[in-house]
Amino acid sequence: MSGGDLVIERPEGLYCPPGDFYIDPWRPVDRAVITHAHGDHARMGHAHYLASVPSEGVLRARLGADITLQTLGYGESIEHHGVKLSLHPAGHVLGSAQVRLENGGQVWVASGDYFVSGPGDDNATCAPFEPVRCDCFITESTFGLPIYRWCPQREVFDDINAWWRGNAEAGRASLLMGYSFGKAQRILAGVDAGIGPIVVHGAVETLNRAYREAGVALPPTLNVMDVTDKALLKRALVVAPPSVHGSAWVRRFGDPSDAFASGWMQLRGARRRRGVDRGFVLSDHADWPGLQRAIAATGAQRVIVTHGYEAVMVRWLQEQGLQAGAFHTEYDDERHDAQEPATADAAMADAPDEVDAPEGAGMPDEADAADAEEGAE
Repeated sequence: MSGGDLVIERPEGLYCPPGDFYIDPWRPVDRAVITHAHGDHARMGHAHYLASVPSEGVLRARLGADITLQTLGYGESIEHHGVKLSLHPAGHVLGSAQVRLENGGQVWVASGDYFVSGPGDDNATCAPFEPVRCDCFITESTFGLPIYRWCPQREVFDDINAWWRGNAEAGRASLLMGYSFGKAQRILAGVDAGIGPIVVHGAVETLNRAYREAGVALPPTLNVMDVTDKALLKRALVVAPPSVHGSAWVRRFGDPSDAFASGWMQLRGARRRRGVDRGFVLSDHADWPGLQRAIAATGAQRVIVTHGYEAVMVRWLQEQGLQAGAFHTEYDDERHDAQEPATADAAMADAPDEVDAPEGAGMPDEADAADAEEGAE
């Protein structure tokens, strides 16, 4: 890091020295700019929050209605201590934003987490990713290995619908687990609600309300605590967070068929580790080609990687002639809850046999694997 950098590492989080504020800090600070409301990026205890307008409902639902929150519309800018700041869509979850900073002739963009869709494959529950030109791009790398390549989400939802329909015809509930904020709503927006009733866990319904209040179209859902008709439950799609797996909460559905929706389902052993009947590859993060497209679209000659497979991504960027490095953050890249491999070599060992990296894709060697393990959470 040089003395003129717009973002540096501090124990509290990523800090903007000229603006005297932090971006997604993990320790309490006076001023925090929040990219999105997932718990590893939006934490309690900050004196003042700044976030996008669409994220307000979810942030207040998760952090408390009384937080001191200032909001900005996408593309709207403010100036603080000479730093011009604006927020731009990240395509990850409702309200997710990239943070653009301009000061001293430099433009930096901190991505937070983001999803880059293919043609006609947008995440319908939030504004799509918007490339922002900059000198330095701070990027995530949650799925920053060549083995992660998402198929069109319509194909994924066709598979989910077929699985649910078959279970309903057999009089068996379909328990589909996904994170209660973001993934659950994306599932709800994508499935065929005509197959049967949709029942949700209370944690999911709380976030559903915030999405509906923000104008996101979701199908009607029933809170499981309000359902007394056992016959209805046998035809239902049940959307719940991963924490319910194996719990007493599931027993009310008899013997459901269970499944997990996650990008980690790309890996051969993921379904086995989860102990579920089905795994659906559905992620709110960019895959390997998506990361490459997003970085290229910024035009940045310098790239800093925050979390995920940092070492592999940094090496690939350097091979492309870019100045690249990494910030060591406390962001949780979903491996803990998903029980998925933190090292590059472990992920490659778990990859399907038919998944190969294209020539020049920057596959990890043993040194990369060691570096990735050291930086992984």
